Amino acid sequence: MRAFGITYDTGFTSAGTTNHEPFPPDIVQVEMRVIREVLHCDAVRITGGVADRLELAARAAAEAGLEVWYAPFTNGLTQDELLAFLLDAAERAERLRAAGARVVFLTGSEISLFTDGFLPGATFQERAAVLGDPARFRALLPQLNADLNAFLARVAAGVRARFQGRVGYCSVAFEAVDWTPFDLIASDAGYRNATNEAAFSETLRAQVAEVAQGKPFAVTEFGCGTFRGAAAVAGREDAVAEWGQDGRPVRMAEGKIRDEQEQAAYLREMLGLYDEGGVDAAFVYTFARWDEQTLGDRENEPERDFDTASYGIVRVLPPGVAEGEYAELGWEPKAAFGAVAEFGLARSARSARSARAAGVG
Repeated sequence: MRAFGITYDTGFTSAGTTNHEPFPPDIVQVEMRVIREVLHCDAVRITGGVADRLELAARAAAEAGLEVWYAPFTNGLTQDELLAFLLDAAERAERLRAAGARVVFLTGSEISLFTDGFLPGATFQERAAVLGDPARFRALLPQLNADLNAFLARVAAGVRARFQGRVGYCSVAFEAVDWTPFDLIASDAGYRNATNEAAFSETLRAQVAEVAQGKPFAVTEFGCGTFRGAAAVAGREDAVAEWGQDGRPVRMAEGKIRDEQEQAAYLREMLGLYDEGGVDAAFVYTFARWDEQTLGDRENEPERDFDTASYGIVRVLPPGVAEGEYAELGWEPKAAFGAVAEFGLARSARSARSARAAGVG
């Protein structure tokens, strides 16, 4: 694995707000240093749907010494609006790259689900509901993929006129992307769970085999929640919590038992699998979910411990509640934080030994 990293969400837009509020630039800078110096990541995937935030976080990541995967993740835009957003983002990313940063530009994420016009429905919820009708969805797939690839070809041409580094796209499993316009293949479908476990290793080998065609393969998302049984449903925890109209959790589903060790064990195993599997880069999902905080009494109100549902490797808490070394940042490290840091440290040590053996440094 050439690059090991984590996703940092600057704010997914929904219901007139984002899932990263507030967004203080000074804390973002500190968190990028934590990702580089404590987790020992080489890279960070910067996501979100607010242009200025993406650029700010990308600059902070570059200053921390991280390779930046500049990855707009928008919601509810028309295709023309998304194209304009991506071209502007490419210009911002190019300014950063031209100044000396290592930057990969990703032309959107899972856009057939989160962008108007590829699937029936005016909202993500309506479009996602189409996936629940397998016969109807299968009938729609040929046209969906034709429309998607025509759009991505337009995007790639426009981005390349503005950005001189490597270009890719973060796909979801059902998108049959034509990767011809891109330098790398990237998938947000890196989640192993009970439904795909038997075939997972074979599928990964096939994906990595694309390297032979000159297209490195990157896993841009993988992880699981912080509850017992999360590994078996990784990537598809639809009923872990009840959600309000504002997109915020209202209460945890009954019977969900907080289990930080299960999340940590899953990440250790998946990091090892991807490291040995020959992927170009792999990104843990995610650093934090600021919209899934632990509220109330953390011991006696499990229905309000929304971090139980979170893929974040840190536990976000209300202002003034967090304790320990990172209290001023508003979060506490979870067991998964330690697992990722241990992997990163061991990987850095191996790289240093290899460099010494080769007489480098």
